[in-house]
Parts: sequence; C-alpha cells; structure tokens
Amino acid sequence: MFWSLDERLTELAAFAGVELLLAEKPLTIRVPDVLVASPSPLDVPRLGAEDVSLVIEVLSEGTVRTDRVTKFSEYAEVGIEHYWIVDLDDPASMVTYRLVDGEYENFGEHTGKVSFDFDGTPLTLDLDALTTRHAQRP
Repeated sequence: MFWSLDERLTELAAFAGVELLLAEKPLTIRVPDVLVASPSPLDVPRLGAEDVSLVIEVLSEGTVRTDRVTKFSEYAEVGIEHYWIVDLDDPASMVTYRLVDGEYENFGEHTGKVSFDFDGTPLTLDLDALTTRHAQRP
C-alpha cells in the first residue's frame, strides 16, 4: 500500500481518476494521479480546486515537464495547499510542497518509508512499495 491514513481522518478522502476543475473559462481540467479532498459520493466525476487539499502526481517519461512546471504553477494559482511529486526512478522519492503566500515552498524530500503529520493526521507513505509495484507492470 502506498499510503495509509490514520483512522481518525474522517474529514478527507483520497481519490484517483477524478477530474480536477481548475478554471471554467477557458475550461481547464486536470486528472491528478491522486487528490485528497472532503469525502464525496464515490461516483463524483469532478471536483473543484477549492475542495482539494492535496494533489499527488507520479512522474512518468511523458509528464515530467508538465508535472514540475505547468501543473506546479496551475495548482498554486488556484490555491491547492499541498502538492507532492513522486519519482519512481530508483530509489523512489517524493518532494512535498506547501503553498506559502501564493507560491509553493519545498517542505521535504523523502525516500523509503516515511511517516509524518499531514494537517494534524499521522500519515505513512511507503515509496519502496511503489517501486516494487511499478517494476511488476508488464
């Protein structure tokens, strides 16, 4: 499992494959690898940026520039407080950013199994497990 949230976390839920509406005009939609927001019905097709606390993007060969440059500025512009970028190249790593005065600041670079506090909730991430799963794909 990539991440586990403490049972006390009831105000947020993790979603994959959900559209993130960044702007209505011009229509700007992203589909992050994972986003964390207030719990919604499981069939929610799209969330607004104002409802999202965290976006996690996993780098791939075709998305490095988009994830590190374009999405980095787009997510900051709409006020998403946390943005984490996961790199699966060995060793798997993650850089965590937090919005401060309208710009993302680096709040840590992590490898292996990491435990820390996310908005008052203990969070454990196993980046090595991601590398194992990634290597097993055909």
